[in-house]
Amino acid sequence: MVQGTITRVVSAACALAAAFALVVGLAPATAQAAPKAAKPDAVAITGTGIQKITVTSAQQSELFQLLLSEVSWMSSATPQTNPPKAKNLGPKYVIVVSAGGKAQQAYELYPMAVGGPRAHRAAKQPAGKTTDGWFYGRLTMSESLRYAGIPLEKRSDIGGIGGGFSEQSTAEEVNPVDTVNEAFGQFRQLFLLNGAVLVVILFGLAGIAFLIRRRV
Repeated sequence: MVQGTITRVVSAACALAAAFALVVGLAPATAQAAPKAAKPDAVAITGTGIQKITVTSAQQSELFQLLLSEVSWMSSATPQTNPPKAKNLGPKYVIVVSAGGKAQQAYELYPMAVGGPRAHRAAKQPAGKTTDGWFYGRLTMSESLRYAGIPLEKRSDIGGIGGGFSEQSTAEEVNPVDTVNEAFGQFRQLFLLNGAVLVVILFGLAGIAFLIRRRV
């Protein structure tokens, strides 16, 4: 009787192991069947005084990558500045990034803004929603748009390609009060985060001490 019980237990264990192996074996196949996200393959530029310009990676790969680099970094970036005054923005050009024929991202570019290029990411995007934000555009923005066919004056003061602050910023654009407020805001966020981590660590140490005391 004992031998029959052991046999049944072993059989049940083997059946469970076989079922587990079958599930694990099918899991990768299911994951592979999931469709991959389409990569950006086209950008379209519109704006006042110009006809729509479309650049695709298949026909103009270098220009496409150049234009994409001007905006792709903003998709998940934290806003860098407050909304500038409308009178200081200059002409607006909208770049829409598409993948597989479907619009994914849209950005407003202001290459001739006072103090250097600016860019705006609207909260409502073609493929979903994000946070509304303003950014310091890359110093190469106007040249990239000019290469795409937009009639902008050639600039000779380009000193870099990274998104950041322009050396031409005027006192009107750089408000010391706003700068200090932004710095304090970032410090406050860092302080609150560190405080939360410290509280979690203290609770963890208190729990460990309580368990050790109970055992002792």
